Amino acid sequence: MGGNAPISVQSMTNTDTRDYEATNEQVKALAFAGADIVRVSVYDSDCVPTVKRLVEHSVVPLVADIHFDHRLAIAAVENGIHALRLNPGNIERIEDVKKVVDCARMHRVPIRIGVNSGSLPKDLVESQGVTAEAMVEAALRHVRILEKEHFYDIAISLKTSDVVTNVESYRKMAAICDYPLHLGVTEAGRKGMGNVKSDIGIGSLLLDGIGDTLRVSLSGDPVPEVAAGINILRAIGLRKDAVNIVSCPTCGRKMLEVDALAGEVERRLAGVELPITVAIMGCVVNGPGEAKQADVGIAGGGPEVGVLFKKGVLLKRLPKEQLLDALMEEIHEIAAEKGKDFTENK
Repeated sequence: MGGNAPISVQSMTNTDTRDYEATNEQVKALAFAGADIVRVSVYDSDCVPTVKRLVEHSVVPLVADIHFDHRLAIAAVENGIHALRLNPGNIERIEDVKKVVDCARMHRVPIRIGVNSGSLPKDLVESQGVTAEAMVEAALRHVRILEKEHFYDIAISLKTSDVVTNVESYRKMAAICDYPLHLGVTEAGRKGMGNVKSDIGIGSLLLDGIGDTLRVSLSGDPVPEVAAGINILRAIGLRKDAVNIVSCPTCGRKMLEVDALAGEVERRLAGVELPITVAIMGCVVNGPGEAKQADVGIAGGGPEVGVLFKKGVLLKRLPKEQLLDALMEEIHEIAAEKGKDFTENK
């Protein structure tokens, strides 16, 4: 994490951590969905034995999420956890933090200082309110403690549910430190608006060159968080491991059922690791004109015909019912040229 490493996508289990079977199944599901790192909540001593079993069977690094009780952090580390997340808002005694640092150093376990706007230190809230400045200062207080103990294997997060404050906090922190930053908008809500908040809050920072790892926080099943995070990276070009499908929003000129065709192409190419752009356009205004940068695409060309184009060049006119198969055949040819043949999802 950090440096030139790829930006990792995280999620977090929401099972009862004491239930090994349920938690292990969710860790596996998140890893299968593409999560690079998974966090589990360690909230009492009964969670600790499960941590050891989870670590032994996980194919991805696991992070212990710790609040209030520093002893749980130490126990998690001693049972093999790969990293810690500490909340500086509720583990305030310096003596307790030092004990965690000593243990983490001994076991070579990194620590994420995870500031959350809902648990900022009381004095900062009273003097500054829930502001970007207060978020940054809360993190720096713990950074100073760790650095004083000569511990530098640190990551930082500054999460709030307010998108503007969230972005301002990360920008301020990025300007004054080089530690890896874990991005996320906390308590973003359910799928839908929660995705919008995360897309803006995470995406804008990534476009600024800020961020080393991320989590999209959504209520409910955590598995969709992973796809949401991966899609943010793909949308801004930081991951090129899938087909990029572009389609026009349609208007009165449309001569193809764009949404249905795009959905079918998306289904057939799901999971295919082929870094090309495929365009599905409703008329010849949008394609091949506006979609001339696409590797290949189709567009409406008349009441009964459509066109197949490649890099903005018209290849052929075809009856509409033949367009989809012709497009898929062309995609297979491009894949073969790249040495990446694939099997469609039919």
